Amino acid sequence: MEFSLTGKFGLLALLISFWQSLVFVETLDNGLAKTPPMGWMDWERFRCNIDCTNDPENCISERLIMEMADRMAEDGFKDAGYEYVSIDDCWASHNRTSDGQLQPDPERFPHGMKALGEYIHLKGLKFGIYADYGTKTCGGYPGSIDHIQQDMNTFAGWGVDYLKLDGCYADPKTMDTGYPMVTKALNNTGRPIVFSCSWPAYQVAAKITPNYTRIAEYCNLWRNYDDIQDSWQSVTGIVKWYGDHQDEMIPAAGPGHWNDPDMLIVGDFGLSYEESKAQFAIWAVMASPLIMSTDLRKIPLWAKEILLNSEVIAVNQDKLGKMGRRVQTGSSEIWARPLADGSVAVVLFSHSDSTPVTIKATFKLIGLTAKQAVARDLFEHKDLGIYDTMFEAIVNPSGVVMVKLIPLM
Repeated sequence: MEFSLTGKFGLLALLISFWQSLVFVETLDNGLAKTPPMGWMDWERFRCNIDCTNDPENCISERLIMEMADRMAEDGFKDAGYEYVSIDDCWASHNRTSDGQLQPDPERFPHGMKALGEYIHLKGLKFGIYADYGTKTCGGYPGSIDHIQQDMNTFAGWGVDYLKLDGCYADPKTMDTGYPMVTKALNNTGRPIVFSCSWPAYQVAAKITPNYTRIAEYCNLWRNYDDIQDSWQSVTGIVKWYGDHQDEMIPAAGPGHWNDPDMLIVGDFGLSYEESKAQFAIWAVMASPLIMSTDLRKIPLWAKEILLNSEVIAVNQDKLGKMGRRVQTGSSEIWARPLADGSVAVVLFSHSDSTPVTIKATFKLIGLTAKQAVARDLFEHKDLGIYDTMFEAIVNPSGVVMVKLIPLM
């Protein structure tokens, strides 16, 4: 049988299209997280508190999640851009159903997860949940490794919009193939679900070098490092690690896929006012997901004002999607992030624990080619004037000054 040249190329094109369609199905296909996700998650603040008999107000239950959704919707958080209300570990029953499905603890979630998701959706918010790639979750509840498609179908049926997939009780060496299997299973459900992976964090802990290019093909966001704890030491440790490894991570970050240094602890117990501003500013300039983990029913006003700062949020949500870079190290750090309008967001960060210090950032250092720029203080919400070739400010101990430098010439 003879083929014309056109026919041969037509057949080749058909084969290429078929191959591409297979790849397309296997890689992440949800069109979500074009800017870093914003929301709330229970873990850092409430952990695995399942004692609803003695602590009904704070245990992991539908009551807690519904009350947080109420606060998100009614207290300005939703309007500021926070949209995901996510349950972390310890929500499940220790036993699957007779046909192998995950199910919530019947006493703490008596109305079931589908009803809880509907409650969250009626508030104009989105529903997030937790699972684990391994045989068990970190808290000892059923893992998904032998039920991947079944569990993803279950989550889609419950109306889940965001999945955090942990990696306890699993071999990090298998994650390069295991996490993509979950991505494919999520695609197969037909429901757009933001996929938060823990893939590289477990590989880093196992001294395996993560392939961030590959990870970005399969995940919307990914944990790179240790869990955050409610302390300044934990925050600064994460910031240092990110700065030290930024060259590996920055190329992978962008619309639809983000490095995740873990939750915001602003409003909890461990950070001062200055330290809270510092975490929020650096998370924003690093293009990190802004996932709060605090008790929104009792949050101090000053902490709420930090979390609702529209000018800092605008830097985090900038459409250019460039992850910021640490451009100066030492006791006085400088972080800089290019923005879509040609300006640069700059964070001057002091590690001093005694007195305020002056930090200077030359335009060349932060990547600004203009000779003059207007400085806008994003926490004070005011213009500071015109600066020539350098910006400088006095920074409080363990604090930041965050500005947007808008070029003039």
